[in-house]
Amino acid sequence: MTKYIPKSEIPEEFINDDEINETIEYGRKNAHNRELIKSILEEAKKAKGLNHRDAFVLLSCKEEDLNQKMYELAKELKLRFYGRRIVLFAPLYLSNYCINGCVYCPYHAKNKTIPRRKLTQDEIRREVIALEDLGHKRLALEAGEDPFHNPIEYILESINTIYSIHHKNGDIRRVNVNIAATTIENYKKLKDAGIGTYILFQETYNKKSYEQLHPKGPKSDYDYHTTAMDRAQVAGIDDVGCGVLFGLNNYEYDFTGLLMHAEHLEARFNVGPHTVSVPRIQPADDIDPDEFDNGISDEIFEKIVACIRIAMPYTGMIISTREGKKVREKVLDLGISQVSGGSRTTVGGYDVEEEKLAQGSSQFDLSDNRTVDEVVDWLISLGNIPSFCTGCYRQGRTGDRFMKLVKNGQIGNICQPNALLTLKEYLLDYASEKTRFDGEKLISEELNRIEREDVKELTKKWLNEIENGTRDLRL
Repeated sequence: MTKYIPKSEIPEEFINDDEINETIEYGRKNAHNRELIKSILEEAKKAKGLNHRDAFVLLSCKEEDLNQKMYELAKELKLRFYGRRIVLFAPLYLSNYCINGCVYCPYHAKNKTIPRRKLTQDEIRREVIALEDLGHKRLALEAGEDPFHNPIEYILESINTIYSIHHKNGDIRRVNVNIAATTIENYKKLKDAGIGTYILFQETYNKKSYEQLHPKGPKSDYDYHTTAMDRAQVAGIDDVGCGVLFGLNNYEYDFTGLLMHAEHLEARFNVGPHTVSVPRIQPADDIDPDEFDNGISDEIFEKIVACIRIAMPYTGMIISTREGKKVREKVLDLGISQVSGGSRTTVGGYDVEEEKLAQGSSQFDLSDNRTVDEVVDWLISLGNIPSFCTGCYRQGRTGDRFMKLVKNGQIGNICQPNALLTLKEYLLDYASEKTRFDGEKLISEELNRIEREDVKELTKKWLNEIENGTRDLRL
């Protein structure tokens, strides 16, 4: 029996199979233990987070009134640390060439029906201009794993191209990167290129299932993949983003493994994941989700989001356009702090001239096809503040420096004004008439909620400067 050691560098010790199975058994056994569940909820109210075992007890809870208290607590913690700000981003797919054999992804090497494509730097420029015309400031870079077509040099050149493009009032101010696990040397290169967050989904933490789902290619190495965040941190990338693909494996196992991974990063590097993503498997090309027997209902999905928020109150949570409007609306309250909008999961999907060429190359089907403007106005209608802020990353507030601000409650004095400033830019440069009207009303109301008088006055001053043509003002 292997011992659970959060600080270990060995995957079998920090993602410990015995500990996960014991946790699942413990949670199921105590699903009706009201006193235990109440005590865990009381501890969670301290907003210091929960360990994986206590969090799983909440996920297992079968007492409806206590479940409602749990949802209320998740909402309270979300508001305490992230307010009603929702950051927007878009994925940018560079290439769908891939040598892996992942059975849940249409990019897998055996797929002979998907059109293979890799963007040139000129095509990337057109994609970025199209994204800037939508109002986006933050991208998540995506590419299949292929050392010939998509070497690290190509990724670095693409990042440089993206940052170099200034179109009208548009700029991409933060490039997050979601590429395959790589070496410390390559992570250092990504750090030097100015990336924001390095994102990598584990897909599943169950090693046996992982190896069955990844039968060939570099990604089949469970240990190398699972320690990718460690190498990124060693290389100096202190903002990392984790996630699993719910539906591939038993959700109880992966929920627990995800929290243990966060505990490992906290134990070894003193800072947990900057973000956690919660995608569910979706149809795509030759992929049928019904072939996987671990699908989860919307209700379970929503509970997972709430429990992650309670367990990791300081961590950003991301939901993409894999999910439809109804589900996205529900989980905004329960913990989500970032959403994608106007997304395309095809290589070359944003540029109008290239869109037809990209047909049939989606990584997954979208459930939310609304435009960026529609998503922005929807968020406003729900009482949220759409934010295009990238200020913390560019002001050096990353890793433990960011987390300290969140934990001591000071991040709101920065994020609230920055959200309003970037929303003002969007309203002036890209918004429809209705969205502009709704957004200006929201900004007027939210100014009065800024607690520090000096920050409020500075925000008013900068909003006027933005009105007069200045851009990219930030605290």
